[in-house]
Amino acid sequence: MASSPNGAGDDVFDQFLADRGHAVERVGWEREYNKKQCPECGGLHDPSASACTVCGWEPTV
Repeated sequence: MASSPNGAGDDVFDQFLADRGHAVERVGWEREYNKKQCPECGGLHDPSASACTVCGWEPTV
């Protein structure tokens, strides 16, 4: 679940959830053979991809 499309305010939101006992984890690319796979839509990309060209998802830093 993403709190905002561009990641603004995610740290505050994550802290809010963590304070209330929710597990908060940073989400990154999944791997499928020699490709990166978007965890949001499942789109496959070259290893050099920095954002999903299908849904616009970007990994959190």
